[in-house]
Amino acid sequence: MPITGMVLQTAAQHPDQPAIVGADGALSCAGLVEDSRRVFAVVDAAHRAQPAPPAPAPETGGIPITAVSIASAFHAARIVAGLAGYRSVSATIDPHWPLAHRVRVVTTAGIGLVISDDSAFAEALRTVGWTGTVLTLEDFRIRETAATPAAPPAVRDGDEAFLLLFSSGTTSDPKAFLKTRRQYRENVAVSSAHLEPLPGVETLAPGPLSYSLTLYALIECLATGGGAHLADAFDPAQFAHRIATEGITRVVAVPAVVQTLIDAARRDPRSFAALELVITGGANLPAALRDGLADVLPHVRLISYYGAAEIGFIGDSCGGDGTLLDVYDGIGAEIRDDEGRALPDGELGTLWIRAAACSDGYLAATTDAVLRGPDGWATVHDVGRILDGRLQLAGRTGDIVATGGHKVSLPEVERAFDRLPGLGAVCAVALPDPRLGSIVALVFEGSEPTKASLRTWARERLAPQFVPRRWYRIDELPRTAGGKIRRAATAALVESGEAVRL
Repeated sequence: MPITGMVLQTAAQHPDQPAIVGADGALSCAGLVEDSRRVFAVVDAAHRAQPAPPAPAPETGGIPITAVSIASAFHAARIVAGLAGYRSVSATIDPHWPLAHRVRVVTTAGIGLVISDDSAFAEALRTVGWTGTVLTLEDFRIRETAATPAAPPAVRDGDEAFLLLFSSGTTSDPKAFLKTRRQYRENVAVSSAHLEPLPGVETLAPGPLSYSLTLYALIECLATGGGAHLADAFDPAQFAHRIATEGITRVVAVPAVVQTLIDAARRDPRSFAALELVITGGANLPAALRDGLADVLPHVRLISYYGAAEIGFIGDSCGGDGTLLDVYDGIGAEIRDDEGRALPDGELGTLWIRAAACSDGYLAATTDAVLRGPDGWATVHDVGRILDGRLQLAGRTGDIVATGGHKVSLPEVERAFDRLPGLGAVCAVALPDPRLGSIVALVFEGSEPTKASLRTWARERLAPQFVPRRWYRIDELPRTAGGKIRRAATAALVESGEAVRL
């Protein structure tokens, strides 16, 4: 279903249906249609006014690129959504990325307009000779008030690019890729069939729009006639209030937010009576989250989906320990060895996916990495195995370590400790060892339990080569802005002596 087509349809039939709701404002579907006319007018005029505009990456077909890098989820969302019905490519750049990363993606991708309140970012772009335009959010809004509205938004050709996304940016150079409108319509078709962004459903998706999970929630809500309720950051005190007052029945959030939801519901479960469904991204959701949500809100269903921004939605887990995923109908999944040969069930290898929503490839200017092979199958180098027709993920290539001649999945080591009483968050890391090449160590938060109890627990649940050989305690594990534990940074803390060895 075309995104703009559904927005126009909903605006005509249900003009007051919420489209985007946030801390800085709210737009109905009819309001979004009118707002988009001024958004595009400002963006189009800013690009046209440049005497020597940056050349957009060839893969865009010459369409100018506008990047939004601001703290306000509401304004970022209305700009991205507003541009969807016009000849424009949008990007969201995380303001928390290292400055060098942000400058690099702007210059290499050929982004011509950046909306950002970071003066250091603007200065750094000028210093490298970038010829585009930076507007603060205040500048942008002032221009909107004076702009002559553009023609109404319209459904665009399916082969036209409209989203520029990035694979990473916290610890490595981001790889950029495009989504065409047809690819994203295919993606919405998959999520609509399994993740329930239904017409009229109000979805809360807290977190910056630069998170792919939040951005996808926005697009799928608009594409299915629902409302996207956003938050710049997750505020536990506001969670219950918003669910009760804004008619929210569905939450889409990263696992760290799910834990906060559980904590809030324990204090006041009646405020969450209207909540029906929680969707979280990332495979191998910790069992403690599933158990905790089921305990405090037994009427709420939890779906943990797996996908890759480059490829789209791939599968999900609705129960059990969350380690086995059902691959969605129409999605091909195959495990291959390093030579590209298919592996039998049960063997660990690289996961390859065939999906209609998959991007064509990475922008050549940002990386020489290959996304899709000549046969049309794609990989982001996740490692896994097929067990009885279901997919079990073992992590990324860097999460698989060799120790004493054995391959060990660090995420599988971590999962073994999910239900250990008194244990906080954990991170398994590989440390250099002169005899074995590397050994597995477990780093955990908090003061419990003891080394003996940890070792006993591990030996009862893991193969011998998976049992950690060292144990470390740390006050707080390093995390990304989205709450994910940073494995490399954790290992660095251990090696520098900042974690206490048991």
